[in-house]
Amino acid sequence: MPFPTTDLSRLIHPRSIALVGASDRASSIGERTLTNLVTHSQFAGDVYLVNPGKTEIRGLRCWPDVASLPDTPDVAVVVVPASGVLEVLEQCAARGVRFAIVLSSGFGEAGADGERAQERMQAIARQSGMRVYGPNCPGLTNVNARLGLTFSPSFRHDLVKGPIGLATQGGGLGRNVMQAMERGIGIGLWASTGNEVDLQVADFIHYMADAPDIKVIATLLEGIKDGARFAAAVQRAAANGKPVVALKVGRSEYGRRAAQSHTASLTGSAEVNSAVFRQLGVIEVHDIDELVDTAWLLSRAMPDGRDALAIYCSSGGTSALTADAVGAEGLTLATFAPDTTETLRASLPDYAAIGNPVDTTAVVLSDATVVEKTLGAVASDPNVGLVVVPITLDYGETTTRMARNIVNAQRATATPIVPIWMSDRLGEGYRVLVEHGFAPPRSVNKAVAAIRRWTDYGAWRGRHVGPQPLRLPTVVSSAGDTAMATRALAEADAKRRLREAGIALLPCEVAASADEAVRIAAAIGYPVVAKIASADIVHKSDIGGVRVGLADAGAVQHAWHAIVAAAREHRPDAAIDGVLIEKMAPAGGMELMIGVTRDPVFGHMLTFGLGGIHVEVLRDVSRRMLPLGPGDAAAMISEVRAYPLLAGTRGRAPADLSALQALLEQVSAFVCANAGWIEEMDLNPVWVDVVAQAGGRGGAMPLDAVIVARESPGQSA
Repeated sequence: MPFPTTDLSRLIHPRSIALVGASDRASSIGERTLTNLVTHSQFAGDVYLVNPGKTEIRGLRCWPDVASLPDTPDVAVVVVPASGVLEVLEQCAARGVRFAIVLSSGFGEAGADGERAQERMQAIARQSGMRVYGPNCPGLTNVNARLGLTFSPSFRHDLVKGPIGLATQGGGLGRNVMQAMERGIGIGLWASTGNEVDLQVADFIHYMADAPDIKVIATLLEGIKDGARFAAAVQRAAANGKPVVALKVGRSEYGRRAAQSHTASLTGSAEVNSAVFRQLGVIEVHDIDELVDTAWLLSRAMPDGRDALAIYCSSGGTSALTADAVGAEGLTLATFAPDTTETLRASLPDYAAIGNPVDTTAVVLSDATVVEKTLGAVASDPNVGLVVVPITLDYGETTTRMARNIVNAQRATATPIVPIWMSDRLGEGYRVLVEHGFAPPRSVNKAVAAIRRWTDYGAWRGRHVGPQPLRLPTVVSSAGDTAMATRALAEADAKRRLREAGIALLPCEVAASADEAVRIAAAIGYPVVAKIASADIVHKSDIGGVRVGLADAGAVQHAWHAIVAAAREHRPDAAIDGVLIEKMAPAGGMELMIGVTRDPVFGHMLTFGLGGIHVEVLRDVSRRMLPLGPGDAAAMISEVRAYPLLAGTRGRAPADLSALQALLEQVSAFVCANAGWIEEMDLNPVWVDVVAQAGGRGGAMPLDAVIVARESPGQSA
């Protein structure tokens, strides 16, 4: 079933607009918004100005309020002071206005009073069905339609049409991306949603996923309020073949605090956000340059599976520098076809490098035909997926001629050519490249980082061919759930629930006395493990509550008494059910961990890695949002750095990866089936045997299980 969304077409392409708070006072928000709308836009629909103190502005009639307008506009742009915004929105809702853009500030970002006003704004939207954009935002800019519903004085300068859609929360960083138009980058639509009282960045990603004039979506995120809306939006984009490139601020504690104070949004865990991005095919970048370079490269050409690169340069040192960057990013240099090599040999001096990288040497200064003869041959090579052309210096006419050769070579091939302008001198050659849509990156490392993301996205697409099921987060906490009471289930209870879900476990039973412990041990077979059975004691080993390798009745009796005594000494307040007697796992397996936590934005997250203390020390883990999709379990296993140990290395038998994948999928299904009450789960260690062919029995099973349950009405564990 598709995710429910709102049709935003009448917001992006309105037929009529009301500007509430229109003004002729120079440099006021109302005046700047009016100027952008009637002077710098090319809007053919009806424009209604609302100002109770004026009868007309710039020859356009003014009405005293929304109620008195002669017709109901599609969009109302609200620029009145914060104290008057709610009254205006109530009038708009009563009139049946479909969309309200609130540019005014002074709401959720301004303290308790502003937060209460924002809650009322949200209620107006919910009760009336009118969608609210903002508040505390710079507005909406539809460059491809040349419509500026914004107060920005830069609107008239940033009108380069193009295939990139931009969705941001903050206005300043968004405007910074827009000014990449100086490099020739075309951004067709910019939505900057501010405090997101109603409409969110996710809604605009969803719109752009279907918009015919948008090929690539770039987004700047300070927080994600609704994980399901975001997940549905980026999956819609992926289904339509549109990459989403995301810069998420708040990766450090400093950044999280700054983002929260700016937009009052949830910033979430950086590790969780990154994991979800990877899972859903969102290309994560870490600064504005990376966002721009990556989005523009994807808009020029989509990766087609040929990810080997060619480097074409006239400087030996620069060729080596670029080759280093390619190697550091884990990319591959292509091996040229014989025809390409022959063309290079025939056209370049004997002392030129005709392998890959190509170093034409300074002959380009004296022979105007060299680049024309050879660059096209490299770009047309069947083994080359992309050509990197570092330009170190601006040599005036020589560099301008090279820029024109790059333009001509690109016209003759679908293989993207990426020129890198490394000089601080932006001469005519740079302008030629900009005018023809190359938007040259300004450094080798930035260019190669963008190329790496380009190739990675191609690999992700290759693994997700054909229709994919829509995956949404499990039940997500509401704001009021942060103080919800929880309780840890006793290990025996946790294991009972896992066993009922079909998850394999070693036989175990709680012994209320030492004699009962001996009986249980004899029934399940030696050796056994004994552990304190108490829901109040989670970290059993820390208090001496675990004994392993118990081989006979005497050892079991002694362990029962010692464990109970240790528990009573260290935790006299704990309720003790007895001692859990469990069959000991066979020797030779590996200890891993599987954990589940509930993220406030994306719901339940599954974590996998080495078990025992290794997870805390090495932090070698992979993560996925639940539910797992096809291939997710296998990918989680292969992503950890310890994967060679699991796959078998230096004579070690491989672990039973099929059983491990099946266990991850079973855990995902168990959590999703019980999402309402499971808060956390820790299966550590998880024992995985070597494969049967290598002398093991195979299999994977939890040896310890902690489940933390929510305690709330209607969500009983």
